[in-house]
Amino acid sequence: MTTPRVLLLPGWQNSGPGHWQSRWAALHGFARVEQDDWLWPRRGDWMARLEETLLDGDGPALLVAHSLGCHLVAAWAGHSRHTARVAGALLVAPPDLERADMPPQVQTWAPMHRQPLPFASTAVLSANDPYCDASRGLQLAAGWDSEIVTLGAAGHVNADSGLGDWPEGIALLQALAARAGLTLGAAAA
Repeated sequence: MTTPRVLLLPGWQNSGPGHWQSRWAALHGFARVEQDDWLWPRRGDWMARLEETLLDGDGPALLVAHSLGCHLVAAWAGHSRHTARVAGALLVAPPDLERADMPPQVQTWAPMHRQPLPFASTAVLSANDPYCDASRGLQLAAGWDSEIVTLGAAGHVNADSGLGDWPEGIALLQALAARAGLTLGAAAA
C-alpha cells in the first residue's frame, strides 16, 4: 500500500495550538497548507495555494479540512484539473456559509459548491455546531457524496470541543485512507 501525504486545511483564522489539526501536525508530522491571509480569506487565493501545494509534492494526498477548509476542498475540486492528486478528504464541521449571521470575512465564499467530489470523502458533523444546523450539514455532505459521521454534541469540532489529540478522528482518517487503498503508516498508528 502507498503512504499518502496528509495536508491539513484549517478554516478561517487558522487552527490554534490546542486545535486537533495543530496537534496532529506535531504528533504525526502532517503538513499544514499555510494561507497568506487567515483573517480575510479569499477563495481564489486559498484555492491557488492548495493547487500549488498539491503540484509541489509527489504521490497521492489526503486532505484534512476543518470548517472553511471544507469549502476550500469543494471549491477547488470544482475547478481544478488536478483532482486525481487527491485520494480522499476528511471534511470536519463544514459551516453554512449562506446563513445571514455569518461574519463578513467569509460571506464572499457563498454560494457554496455542492457538487459531488471526485474522490472519496467523509464528512464529520456535530449535532450542535453553532455555524451549521444539523440538517444543513447533512445536505452539504450529501451534495458532496460524502460518507457521513455524526459525532453528537461536539460543537464546532475545534479546540473548544475538548477533543485533545482526537484519536477517533485519526481512526476516521485511517478508514478513509483504506477506502482509497492507502495506509497512513506508523506515524498515525
